[in-house]
Amino acid sequence: MERWVVAAKRADFAAIGKEFGIDPVIARLIRNRDVQDRDEIRRYLYGTVEELASPHLMKDVDKAVQILQNKIKKKKRIRIIGDYDIDGVVSTFILIKGLKRAGALADTYIPDRVADGYGIHEHLIERAVNDGIDVIVTCDNGIAAYNEITMAKENGMTVIITDHHEIPYKETEDGRELILPPADAIVNPKQPDCNYPEKRLCGAVVALKLVTALYEACGIPEKELEDFLELGAIATVGDVMDLQGENRILVKEGLKRLSHTFNKGLRELIRANGLEDGPITAYHVGFVLGPCINASGRLDTAARSLKLLCAETEDEAAKLAGDLTALNQSRKALTEEGKEAAIRIVEETEIGQDRVLVIYLPDCHESLAGIIAGRIREKYNKPVFVLTKGETMVKGSGRSIESYSMFEELVKCGDLMEQYGGHPMAAGLSIKEENVEEFRRRLNEQSTLTKEDFIPKIWIDVAMPLEYISEALVNELKSLEPFGQGNEKPQFAQKNLRIRSVRAIGRNNNAVRMTVVSEQGRPMEAMVFTVADQFVEEAKQSRSIDVIYYPDINEYSGNRTLQIVVRAYKLHS
Repeated sequence: MERWVVAAKRADFAAIGKEFGIDPVIARLIRNRDVQDRDEIRRYLYGTVEELASPHLMKDVDKAVQILQNKIKKKKRIRIIGDYDIDGVVSTFILIKGLKRAGALADTYIPDRVADGYGIHEHLIERAVNDGIDVIVTCDNGIAAYNEITMAKENGMTVIITDHHEIPYKETEDGRELILPPADAIVNPKQPDCNYPEKRLCGAVVALKLVTALYEACGIPEKELEDFLELGAIATVGDVMDLQGENRILVKEGLKRLSHTFNKGLRELIRANGLEDGPITAYHVGFVLGPCINASGRLDTAARSLKLLCAETEDEAAKLAGDLTALNQSRKALTEEGKEAAIRIVEETEIGQDRVLVIYLPDCHESLAGIIAGRIREKYNKPVFVLTKGETMVKGSGRSIESYSMFEELVKCGDLMEQYGGHPMAAGLSIKEENVEEFRRRLNEQSTLTKEDFIPKIWIDVAMPLEYISEALVNELKSLEPFGQGNEKPQFAQKNLRIRSVRAIGRNNNAVRMTVVSEQGRPMEAMVFTVADQFVEEAKQSRSIDVIYYPDINEYSGNRTLQIVVRAYKLHS
């Protein structure tokens, strides 16, 4: 059973509305997203890329630029080592394009998910040594690679880390002791002594900050950086970063540009997915384009996605875009199979009683573990790790709930794993098969989660009567976009609506259209996406309904009518 909770954050919404020329409801919604300082509100509504903080505030950026300029001048070989997910691919693209524009003799390597695993490994260092590489630049990885960076240094290489993941640490009697690799420069805003004000950047944006400073030092026109904005937006949404502060500005601006991108690969990917005739939203990036870019790193090689971004002809771009779109369809089918297998384990074994679900699917493709973990987390509202059998050891991904910091809990089990890293809400790991059961036992033994933590909460922004809904308000709600992590689509609620009529629509038994009437007598069309025949039957037996909704405008045959889209409901008999 879910709990409906109304946000109760306070502010003078009327005064804020008057100051910024917005409806008090809009002011309340902004406050609910923890934006309250007047300058923060202004930036939330009207912020521009010109307001982004200087890259020189980021620790070691200037040091990294100095190193790169020196190496470029001496024509030393530079290798960029990225990651196989969307953030890693985009980071790699930004760095290779930026470094080559600055005159660097640079190449790239994106680790293979299966053959190499996440991040930089000793065999990649050995390969770099054999290839005559002088400088390694990491992106979206490297901060946890202490031993590998040490090996690179021992072989005489220069190492620059660009990353955004949490800094590894160990607990000591004196508190947490950070474990930083011995790189020549570490560009990561998560470092405690980094003065960059925004800590929630994805790896691609961290890489972009370095390239921005490099262009400035090399006298390359700032305007050339504009093509990177849409890529920063894609990576930010795709890597599920909070859409607040700088991220919100970047994504807002990047999405505007994405609809008319000059990147041939992105243009063809948009076309392959039938999105060329309208604006590209954060939803399209997160659930259509992003998964296509990720699909190559999951089921093939991420080098194909990088090749798409680098495509120089429309024919090449179109072929690669078609391949990635088809690959994503295969990924969807395999994901569904893995999800059903995971559900059976939870429902039919003692694992279902655990507070932290550790599900071992030996035959599942390891690239799908994170997606399946996310689906199982959504179903049971518990932290979930899905483990699969890799070529040399067990690999896994985890997805968490708000009350459980996944990365911190992994630290407590660090001795059981070969490698791990991540964030509070998501993490990845490698572990020996014989340690899997002990890993499951330890995670649950040390967990402080309670039954209360497992009850899903649905947050309501405003208890708003139907009478308040207008076309002007619906249009004004668009000023809050883009919606996503940290800037969720608003949710409104209304109790005791009388159901006047209800009918199933569509061919797939998954949609209902009904007319509801408020206690004050205002009628409103409502859409519900659910099992239609079941809902219709239950609704006919009910005297009223409580709804959580979002107001919208239904456009059909040239007519525009107000409606609500119901996201959750409670029927009263």
